[in-house]
Amino acid sequence: MSNPINHVENKTVIITGASSGIGEATARLLASRGANVVLGARRTERLDEIATEIEAAGGRAMARSVDVTNADSVEALVYNANNLYGRVDAIFNNAGVMPLAPMSALKTDEWDNMINVNIRGVLNGIAAVLPLFEQQGGGHVINTASIAAHNVYSSAAVYCGTKYAVWAISEGLRQESTNVRVTTISPGVVETELGHDISDPNSKELLTQFRQISLTPDAIARAVLYALDQPADVDINEVIVRPTASAF
Repeated sequence: MSNPINHVENKTVIITGASSGIGEATARLLASRGANVVLGARRTERLDEIATEIEAAGGRAMARSVDVTNADSVEALVYNANNLYGRVDAIFNNAGVMPLAPMSALKTDEWDNMINVNIRGVLNGIAAVLPLFEQQGGGHVINTASIAAHNVYSSAAVYCGTKYAVWAISEGLRQESTNVRVTTISPGVVETELGHDISDPNSKELLTQFRQISLTPDAIARAVLYALDQPADVDINEVIVRPTASAF
C-alpha cells in the first residue's frame, strides 16, 4: 500500500502566539511533518529555544519577535518568512488573550487589549499575507476562534465578542476567496497559559474549574495539521474540538 501524500511537507507556515501552548505544539508537529515553521511571539528567548529544539530534531524553523497589534511588525514577520523560504503558504493567527471578568468590573483596559490582540491581531495577519497569496495564486489563513465564538459565558462577554468577530471575519474572507483557503479552529477547554492574565479572582477560579477537564495543546495542533494537509481544492472551513467528557 502506497504512503499517503504529505501536503504539508515543504510548506512555509507562519504561527503567531508560538512561544507556548497551541502555537508551540503546532509548530513542533508541522515541523515534524516537513514544514518550514516561522514562529512569532513577543517572548523571543522562548521562541529561540523552541526553534533550536525543532532544528535539533531535523526540522526547519525561524523565530522572530512580533507584536500582532502592530501592522508593521506583522508585515515584517511575513516579509522575513517569504525572504528566507521563498514563499508563504499559510498563516496561523493564533495569538490571543483572555482576561475574564464581569462587565460590571469595568476593566476597560482589558477590553481594549482583547480587542487589539484577538481581533486586530487577526486582521493584521490577514492584511499581511493576502497580497502575497494573491500574487502566488493561493494560500491558507487559519484563525483561532473558540467555543466562545459559539456560546456566551458569564464573565466572558467581551472575550466571546472578540471570538465571534474572529469567526465572522473568517467566514467573510472565505466567501470572498476563490484561491485562498480559510479555516477557523474553535478549541474547547485547553490547558494552556491563556487566561494567566486574569485579574478578577472569581473569574480565575471559574477557569480553574473549567480546566479540570481539558485538552492538551497537541489536540488542537492535530486539527491544524488536518486542515493544512488537504489537497489545494479542499477547504476545511471550521473545526470545533472539545474534550469528550466536557459540556463546555
